[in-house]
Amino acid sequence: MRLLIPLLSFFAFTLSAQAERRPNIVLIMADDMGYECLAANGGETYSTPRLDALAASGIRFEHCHSQPICTPSRVQIMTGIYNNRNYVKFGVLDPNEKTFGHLFQQAGYKTVIAGKWQLEGGFTGPNNFGFDEYCLWQLTRRPPRFPNPGFEINGKEVDFTMGEYGPDVASDYLCDFFERNKDEEFFAYYPMIPPHFPFQPTPDSEEWDPTESREYPKSEWRDEWFQDMVTYTDKVVGKVVDKLEELGLRENTLIIFTGDNGTYAGMESQFQGRTWVGGKGSPIDSGTRVPLVVNWPGTTPEGVVSQSLVDFSDMLPTIAEVSGIEVPEKWGIDGQSFASEIKGTGTAGREYIYCWYERDGKREKSSEHTRTQQFKLYGDGQFFDIVADFNEKKPLDIAALEGADLATYEMLKTALEKHMAVTDKSDETQGKKRNELQRDSKESAKK
Repeated sequence: MRLLIPLLSFFAFTLSAQAERRPNIVLIMADDMGYECLAANGGETYSTPRLDALAASGIRFEHCHSQPICTPSRVQIMTGIYNNRNYVKFGVLDPNEKTFGHLFQQAGYKTVIAGKWQLEGGFTGPNNFGFDEYCLWQLTRRPPRFPNPGFEINGKEVDFTMGEYGPDVASDYLCDFFERNKDEEFFAYYPMIPPHFPFQPTPDSEEWDPTESREYPKSEWRDEWFQDMVTYTDKVVGKVVDKLEELGLRENTLIIFTGDNGTYAGMESQFQGRTWVGGKGSPIDSGTRVPLVVNWPGTTPEGVVSQSLVDFSDMLPTIAEVSGIEVPEKWGIDGQSFASEIKGTGTAGREYIYCWYERDGKREKSSEHTRTQQFKLYGDGQFFDIVADFNEKKPLDIAALEGADLATYEMLKTALEKHMAVTDKSDETQGKKRNELQRDSKESAKK
């Protein structure tokens, strides 16, 4: 009996510690992989078996929207704040911003970022934004990203010359991080390198050349290589999932997969019996609608297809809530958590989403809109039914609206006016920041 009591106490403590362990978070964001690229969404051109499997055993969202292009999306997803209040210029994240890296690091998580950076800040940039470790392309330079790539890894430039493939370098580092931190709570942000152009062979393509060190010029791109890159993206996601399984971490790891914007402009794909043309760089649906798959075994309901609205400002508060972390009120984020859907206890409550967009941060040239799943209202007054007019060619006659359509218009108009007022208040501050950063960049270039 004397031996039994300590043993029972030990097992009770162990079970209690496991129950209190917060989930690991792995947030994956493919580069230029629009909604139509995922077979589970109805895509007919690309093979994505591993992502389809995650969707089948988790939640697939049909109405997730990013920003129309990469840097605006990266800024918004990392900070939980709309671009009208914190976007400065292309290729930059304001060094004064707080990110989900800070949030999880301060909460005691181990944090890592691997993949594509494109946000400046030098060797210390990722650390200053809350990441303990990094393995990144395009941090201090812009070397090749696919065969024989160049990376920055924890303060050092590392060039690979033995036939390595950039997406494998990043994902291998991530898997190694999981191995080294399997007994810790961790947050991993994986902004992937593919399937962004240049479109060229992957290691699974017949034309793969491990001695290549170029990034192909546009004249050499092939659409079939983009297809190969989408499939390889899917394969790498599978490798990440398999590593978590191997380490016994899968049951306690929330995986979120999305894309940073629509597919390369002009890329034609077959989708649900029709041709979908990539709209990267445009605020129309083919530029902002992206895949979103959420999978956490034993927590997310299986095989759910959600019609809830989600935008990139929502990621930070969502992963914070599922981890039991409180976002400081002073951060002033815009996002709304959809953790209730992940936990299967309810549906996200967004009535609309909002977008401020201008690639280079030029305030006077920005586009703003609010939208529901079906309707979209722009700052210039144009109102579209996206279901009936996907490419937004025929604005609706507002004077002819009635019933539910009129009510939706009025709701979107009120919401847009609120956000545009915030934009007006932010213009001067953000404009000054942009001018200062441009001046600093020019001065650095002279040195």
